[in-house]
Amino acid sequence: MAVSPSGIEKYTIRRATLLDVRALHRLERVIFPRDAYPYPDLFLMFVMPGIVNLKAVAPDRSLAGFVAGIRGGMHRDRSWIITIGVDPAHQRRGLGAQMLHVMEQRLGRPAMRLTVREGNHPAIRLYQKTGYTVVERRAGYYPDGEAGLIMEKPVDLSSG
Repeated sequence: MAVSPSGIEKYTIRRATLLDVRALHRLERVIFPRDAYPYPDLFLMFVMPGIVNLKAVAPDRSLAGFVAGIRGGMHRDRSWIITIGVDPAHQRRGLGAQMLHVMEQRLGRPAMRLTVREGNHPAIRLYQKTGYTVVERRAGYYPDGEAGLIMEKPVDLSSG
C-alpha cells in the first residue's frame, strides 16, 4: 500500500518478514533506547501465530517504520499493538497514523489497544488524534518505574 503523508514522498507499507529482523532491531534501539525489544523477542514476533508485522519503506527503500500487532488472545473482540515506531528522520509526516490504520484493518477486530509511556506526550497526542482514549493507568509498568497508559480505540472495519 503506497501512502503519501507529505503529498510529495511515497511510502509503502507492507508485510515485514524474518529477513527484516536485524534492521527492525536497529530501528527499535534508535526509537526506544530504554524499551527496545531484545533481538530474541523480535524474532519471536515473526514466528508466533497471530502476530502481524508490517514495515514502512521510504522512497529511498530505507526502513522508515514498523508496527506489530496481535489478534485477540484472551479477548477475541480486541487486538493489541505490540510495538509501533517511526524513524526520527521520517516522523511528523502522518506515517505513524497510517501504519496504525493499516494494522487496525489487518487485525480485523472491533477494538484495538496499546500501551504507551505516560511521559511520551508526542505518541499520546498521535493516539488521541487517531481515536484512542486512556482506559487504564498502570503504575510502575515500565522497568524504570514509569507508568504505562492503556489506550483503546473502537475500530471501524468498514473503512478498510
